[in-house]
Amino acid sequence: MKVAGKMASVETKAAFWRGLKDCSPFIVVVIPFSTLFGVVARDAGLDILQVVAMSAIVIAGSAQFTALSLLQEGAPVFVVLLASLAVNMRMAMYSAALVPHIGAAPLRLRALMAYVMVDQTFAVSVQTFEAEPEMPLDQKIAYYFGCIVVVCIPWYICTFLGALLGQAIPTSLSPDFAVPICFIALVAPMLRTLPHVVTAGVSVLAAVAFAWVPWNFGLIIAAVLAMIAGAQVEFWQRRKARGAEL
Repeated sequence: MKVAGKMASVETKAAFWRGLKDCSPFIVVVIPFSTLFGVVARDAGLDILQVVAMSAIVIAGSAQFTALSLLQEGAPVFVVLLASLAVNMRMAMYSAALVPHIGAAPLRLRALMAYVMVDQTFAVSVQTFEAEPEMPLDQKIAYYFGCIVVVCIPWYICTFLGALLGQAIPTSLSPDFAVPICFIALVAPMLRTLPHVVTAGVSVLAAVAFAWVPWNFGLIIAAVLAMIAGAQVEFWQRRKARGAEL
């Protein structure tokens, strides 16, 4: 029994380090992305404590940038909250996708995993879990936390450094490039089916078409249209497959 327990412990630790290694390439974009948020938040009038607290509580770069943009435009608080919630609604879909893999984990662990969930950790972990469905639950949890550590800790640290040193960063070295690169790296490997491609294409076109809508609500419209388009294509494919079987 002791030998089996030690072997399980070793495999769990190995899963943690594997998750850390698999997610480590995202450090290249997480560092400038979080630094950029610290700089922008300070420029928007937040003090260092507010900047760090926002990153620690929200841990969602896109929602944080959306909130800052709306605050700078003088949008009402309820609009800021609604837009941020809409941007972060994807986390609900992420959670649903992870339930078959880690839904049996204790409640306290699920709560912690939900709190620190970000795009990068979801993208890496769900691909691994789907490729290796036989992976034990304890190893899946360890792998997930390995992904989290390598993304979230640099996010906290670099947000603080960006807020602290942002004014000293030359404009020519602005890390704005990190935002699009980060999401391209996340989305591109997941475009594996026609519904995925259609959803991505509609979201891009609609976001451009509705860029004029005040308070960034064009993004919400684009997200809704993209989900409808992707669901419709998937419905057509299923109906076509059923017709072929008859």
